[in-house]
Amino acid sequence: MKNLLAGLFAALAVTACSSSQQATSNNDNKVQRPHILFIAIDDMRADVGSFGVDYAITPNLDAVAQRGVRFERAYVQQPICGPSRASLMTGARPDTLGVTHNYVHFRDNIPDILTLPQHFMNNGYETMYFGKVFHGHNSIQKDDAHSWSRQPVSIPGLKKPVRYAIQQNTDIQAANKKVMFAKYGQQAKFGLGSGPAYERADVSDNTYPDGHSTDLAIATLNDALQTTDKPLFIGLGFHKPHLPWVAPAKYWDMYDPADIPLAEYDTAPQGGAAMGLHASFELRTFYGIPKQGPLDDELARTLKHAYLASISYVDAQIGRMIEAIDKAGIADNTIIMIWSDHGWHLGDMGVWGKATNYEIATRVPLIVVTPDMTASVTGTSSKALVELVDMYPTLTELAGLPLPEHLEGQSFVPLLSQPDQPWKAAVFSQFPNSALREWGAFPLRPGMRETYFGPLITEVEGRIQQQFPERWDRELFEHYLMGYAMRTERYRLIVYLDTRDEQQQPLFVELYDHQTDPNETINIAEQKPKLTARLIKQFQAGWQGNLAK
Repeated sequence: MKNLLAGLFAALAVTACSSSQQATSNNDNKVQRPHILFIAIDDMRADVGSFGVDYAITPNLDAVAQRGVRFERAYVQQPICGPSRASLMTGARPDTLGVTHNYVHFRDNIPDILTLPQHFMNNGYETMYFGKVFHGHNSIQKDDAHSWSRQPVSIPGLKKPVRYAIQQNTDIQAANKKVMFAKYGQQAKFGLGSGPAYERADVSDNTYPDGHSTDLAIATLNDALQTTDKPLFIGLGFHKPHLPWVAPAKYWDMYDPADIPLAEYDTAPQGGAAMGLHASFELRTFYGIPKQGPLDDELARTLKHAYLASISYVDAQIGRMIEAIDKAGIADNTIIMIWSDHGWHLGDMGVWGKATNYEIATRVPLIVVTPDMTASVTGTSSKALVELVDMYPTLTELAGLPLPEHLEGQSFVPLLSQPDQPWKAAVFSQFPNSALREWGAFPLRPGMRETYFGPLITEVEGRIQQQFPERWDRELFEHYLMGYAMRTERYRLIVYLDTRDEQQQPLFVELYDHQTDPNETINIAEQKPKLTARLIKQFQAGWQGNLAK
């Protein structure tokens, strides 16, 4: 499947280098290119009012959707932060990049690959970012100089943001980390020792990172408009609703807990893969969360309340940024693209977290606004299948820039004028063995096995051994198994392959019919062998064989 979904590393590096040489001269900056507002949201499923979730309070996102087109079927390439963001920011798929977990950087494998902001910078744009756009501190060290040309301005009196505003919560985290570092050393920095999973504090928005980033983005926008005549590429990345779910009290107060519904389907799919679901590892690392067993309804409702408050907090920051664009007088020449890097199970299928190949973790909200949209299109939705890897070529085409040769997505610009036209036959996601990987897709470290994963390891591995009595092998299941998901208009197919042998038959197959079973509760692969075989053949054609014609 790697050869179907990806190109060769060497070829990709060559085409990326050749594309980087297509930069325009400064004289071409006089061309009136559009500004770009590129808004990233971390861990947000499609729980947005305009996407049909009536209990989520997101008035600003809903207002942006009324300006543009919302994509109802947008899918990530891998449902965790690092690989998802690496893919969409380079326009290449995870297997091509060699980035399928959070702890490798794409430039480790392809040093000269041309990123989205880098391409815009090379073509005369001033590029800047605030908050989380790429993933992790590794990107600051290895990519900032390549992709970004302008630093945030300094705001007098603006304090450094905090993870927790309540001192007791900070103390809990510090104490937990001290214990874990004493026992496991540097291994502890990968998720051992956390504070509470949520916090409600009566503080200002800029007490936490997302409000702080928005302050910087607005100030830097206004400064840039006064000091350069270049078009702007503004990346604004929000950390919430990533754990811990911390938000100012006013966003919690928007919700009545009694009105917050719990997951309707909270058990694993019937006949599904034993390795398809994890044991809510990321959430369980937080203080106050049970380390095994189901969460009771009271805690589940509190956690969902915290998640929704975090979404409303982010929504307010988006509203502030859009207002700044409007006040600056550049809205009529600004492209807005808002996206999330993956979804999140909130008790759905009995788990909490990202990191599965199912619909709830791979489908995300995507909203696009362009200055030249017609009145007949604004405020509409498209049900076309699109992928986040498509965003790079789409923005490049909208800005009138040359398309780099290495891109593995397809521009969906035609959908912005005709949202209901026929489009891709299928889109693709992937994730390794969810049950036997950390939430960052890395094989389980010893410290994780002994602590948070410890009470669950026997149970999880037992389910896999029961389903695969003759094939069970820890090395295969933990290190070499990759689940690939293909979403068509009607079906979700998931195949599990041993990555050491791409030609072998799938170890296991799941098939869900979204026409009759939109919540993916029953695996029908064995019941529909002819359909399954047809879809496997379509899957084997890869992403190139499923492009829009």
